[in-house]
Formats: sequence, C-alpha cells, structure tokens
Amino acid sequence: MTDGGPEAQPPRPAGQLLDVLGLAFGLAGSVGGTIGAGILRTPGLVAAQLPSAPLVLGAWLLGGLYALLGAVCIAELAASLPRAGGWYVYAERAFGRRAGALVGTTDWLAHCIGLAWVATTAGELLVAVLPQLSKLPWLGADHHATAGRLLALLILLVFSAIQLLGVRAGGASQELLSLAKAAAFLGLVLLCFLLPTPFSPEQQPIWGWPQQLSLSHLPVAGVLALQAVITTYDGWASPVYFAEEFSDPGRDLPRSLIGGVLAVVGLYLLINLALLHVLPLQLLAHASIPAADAARALLGPRGGQLITAVALLALLGLINTVVMAAPRILYGLGRDGLLPLGIAAVNPGGTPVPALLITTGSAALLVLAGSFERLLGMGAFLYVGLPLVGVAALLQLRRREPELARPFLSWGYPLTPLLVGGVSLAFLLASLRSDTTNSLLAAGLVAAGSLPVLLRPAPSPQASGESGSDA
Repeated sequence: MTDGGPEAQPPRPAGQLLDVLGLAFGLAGSVGGTIGAGILRTPGLVAAQLPSAPLVLGAWLLGGLYALLGAVCIAELAASLPRAGGWYVYAERAFGRRAGALVGTTDWLAHCIGLAWVATTAGELLVAVLPQLSKLPWLGADHHATAGRLLALLILLVFSAIQLLGVRAGGASQELLSLAKAAAFLGLVLLCFLLPTPFSPEQQPIWGWPQQLSLSHLPVAGVLALQAVITTYDGWASPVYFAEEFSDPGRDLPRSLIGGVLAVVGLYLLINLALLHVLPLQLLAHASIPAADAARALLGPRGGQLITAVALLALLGLINTVVMAAPRILYGLGRDGLLPLGIAAVNPGGTPVPALLITTGSAALLVLAGSFERLLGMGAFLYVGLPLVGVAALLQLRRREPELARPFLSWGYPLTPLLVGGVSLAFLLASLRSDTTNSLLAAGLVAAGSLPVLLRPAPSPQASGESGSDA
C-alpha cells in the first residue's frame, strides 16, 4: 500500500461522468446530506432520556465521534476506489458481484424512500407557509394533503430539472443550499443567545447530576438517546456517491468526509447549547419541536414561522443531495453490467439521465402512495446496515489487497473500523429486535429488487472494474 497521491487518470471520453467537483462541493454534500429537519426535533428526544445538560451534550459528542470514526474508515475506501455507486462499489470489490448487487439495491431503495418522505414533508411545510394553496376548489375533500403531495411532486420536478442541466449546476445548487442552511441555523443560534429569554434563572438547565436518573438506568437511557443522535448524523457519507466526479479524489474526498462531519458536530453542539440556554430542561424534554418552542419564546408567533422557514430550507438542501446522489448508484450498477447499460447513459453535462428519471419517478410514486409509516421503518433498517458493509469491505480489502493504492489511510486501524462496525452491528440488531416486521419486510424488498440484477450474466472484469470474486 502507499500513502502517495492517486495515479494519473486518462481523459474521460464523452458520455461519462465529469471530474469537475472539488472540496467545496464535498463539504456542501456532507453538510447538505446530513442536516435536515431532524435536528429541530431530536434535542427534545435526547433531553427526555438524559435530563442533564452535560449528559445531553455528551450524547451529541459521542454521536459525532461515531460519525467521525465512520468517516475516517470510509475515507480510505473512497480515496482508493473513486468510482460512482456509493457503498455498492466497496461491497462489489470486497465480496463480489452478488454482494454488490444486494448493497446497491438496498442503498438505492433507501434513498428513494427517504427522498419521497422528505419531499412530502417539504410539501406540507409549503402548505403551512402558503395556506391559500390548500383552498383551491379542485383539490377535493382532503385538500390539505392533496396540496402537499402536489407541491412535493413539484419540488421533485424542480430539482430534477436542475440536475438535467449538468453536474456543475447541481453542484452549484448544493453549495448554495448548504451555505444557506448553515447560515440559517447559525442565525437561529445567535437569536437564542442575543435575545432575552422569558424564563427565570431557576428554570434554566440542570448542569449537575439529575436525581431522577440512577446509574442503573443510565445505560438504557444513553442507548436510546444515542439512537436518536446517530440517526440525526446520518448522511455524512454523501460525498462518496460523487467519488468519480472529484478532480482530485485522493485528496478531496477524505477532507470532505472528515471536514463535513466536524462542521456538523460543531453546528449540532451550538444548536443544543442555544436550546439549553433558552428553554428549561423539563420543557425541552417534553417539546416535540424544541427549536419552534425556543423561537416562539423569543419572538412570539413569528418564531413558529421562522422555524418553518428554517426547516423548509434544511429539507430542500437534503432533497438536492439525494436527487444528485441516488442516480449515481444506478449509474454504477449499469456501467458495471449489473443493470441494462442504457441506465448508465450520461448527457453532455455529466448527468446520468435515465438513472435520474427512474429515481425521481420512483420517489414520485411513493409520494402519491402517501403512507410512510411502514416505509420509513423499512428505510431505517436499510440505512443502519450500510456503514457496516463499508467497514467489512475495509477490513476485507486490507487483508486481500494490501498492494491497493491508498492515498488516505484510516486512523487507528484496525481498532477504528472494529469499533464502528461493532456499534453499527449493535444498532442493526436493535432495529431488528424493536421493529422485526419492518426489518424483515425490508430484507424481502431488497431480495426482490436484487433478483433481476442477480439473474443478469456476469460482466467482464473490464466492465466491472476488476471487482472481487463471488466466492
């Protein structure tokens, strides 16, 4: 193995992805793929389990550490295998074609489920901002829900149109939305610290050990809090889906992954500190959307409108990330012969158009279906397993391909991947135990979706990028 730079790549022929992305996009992709509306809600869930400000902040630090160690592990894979397809690339190289097909299908399905849910939520928020839209007479009896779905479809259409312009347009929109999102959350933090709080000092957070939390109950409470925190950090791996499009992947991908996680950790800690500064801990623990309660306490009714706008901005940035990333999974599967080659067609701007249309069309159908409870349970199970696949691939490739050029080496190997893998496995088992029905349905959905891929003839080594065997 080597710690030198990547080997020189020949110019890409027309009709392939364009290597035009850099560190700014990578950081924007990591931040945009991580920060959604969840951070507006999750602090209350954590405070309900850990009624002490230091414990709350400690949970967010531990969750950030898990995400950082995961980024360190995946940075090695991304820098050494800069190919489009996300987690599929690493599973196929380490474990063969069938494993790659299963992982790629899992990843794409989870993206479509998440995209549909986020688009629907954004549509509902737009209806809240523009209530006159729900009063149109042709919307029918369930006018509010219908208006939300129509706006969700419009959002998908707009972001798909941006991607059709090419990767430069998509990258620019990602950088702009991520910057606006970060600025909006930082503005919210500043309001919390600069405006006077209506609560007395006696009502402020508990900074000592809470009497109602015994040491025997701390492990259970800590695990429940960490589950919520780690879910809120999910999305940090977004830059790997664009690995083939970075002009210097060996340098910029590790910086994007690690820098993006550090930026999100810092922002999440600031948000929690701001909420703890404004809200009494008991109120924080019982708030469904703590940020909205804090904004209303500081600004009155206008505070709710502010939080709605911040949440909408966060969701739009997340939608842009997913609309860009998910088609790259299908592109990788098609380019490597695991799906029909036509799916890997790319327009002159560097956008995999058939993969984009399939992705947004599938998400649109899920939006029209309208019921997400079971789909979200299935999607959560699928997402939990993906980091575990990456860690397993890292360990396998270190063992089987020690000569593979590695521009970046995982820190603390092998302890770091073993730790991340152990935590990921624990959460996967916890998800299977707590929601067995949806977890088994998710596994069945992946198997059914992967069957057409597995039945295709095996691609040649040249087409598959010298992937691992199926042994």
